[in-house]
Amino acid sequence: MGVVPGFLPSTHGFRFANSFPHVPLRSIGVPGVIEVPIGDASNGLCGGMAFAARDYFEAGRPPPPDTTPPGSGALYDYLVQRLLDSFGLPLGPKRYLELMNPALPDGETWLSRLGWLPHGRAWRMAREEWPKVRADLDGGRLSPLGLVKVKSLDPFDLGENHQVLAYGYDLIGDRLTLRIYDPNKPNRDDVTTALSVGDPLRPIPITCTPATTVFSFFRVTYSRRIPP
Repeated sequence: MGVVPGFLPSTHGFRFANSFPHVPLRSIGVPGVIEVPIGDASNGLCGGMAFAARDYFEAGRPPPPDTTPPGSGALYDYLVQRLLDSFGLPLGPKRYLELMNPALPDGETWLSRLGWLPHGRAWRMAREEWPKVRADLDGGRLSPLGLVKVKSLDPFDLGENHQVLAYGYDLIGDRLTLRIYDPNKPNRDDVTTALSVGDPLRPIPITCTPATTVFSFFRVTYSRRIPP
């Protein structure tokens, strides 16, 4: 068992859900002359909320008490910037696209076992990503996760994926349960993601509480910012 001391979603997560109004993430152009909106906050700022929650926690500060998602102002601008940070541009979306690819096997093929083709989703979770997450949590650090929730070749389906923040785990035999702060589920300390990490050669089903579909996950590289 490993847990980040002192962190609970009900006390260190945002009080509002990842449900923002229809406002652009950014605008470009000449203010007062022409401005072109870029993106839509209503599609979600989950990665920004996950990164920001870690920012506030590591700064020793509680998150703002707001219970309604902002549509403008300093907090909104900060969450948008942290969302962009969480994408790890320009290469970050490539990780989602790889794991979304329907041609990528859930388990291993004989060619992937020989190293002639990329490893499947199970191998990547159990052998590559879970050790990184465990190192974070055992070191007392919150660990941002990218959750792959769709299999698709359409890059416009990237928005179907999700980002959360792992703050603890239980490992009983090969059965791993990650404790999660989910920006979609504010004030809840019972959100978990569970899987078996013992056999990465076979497909590994993922069980989430509350129930939702997740095909794979990876650890998102975090960079620190001072919250406003």
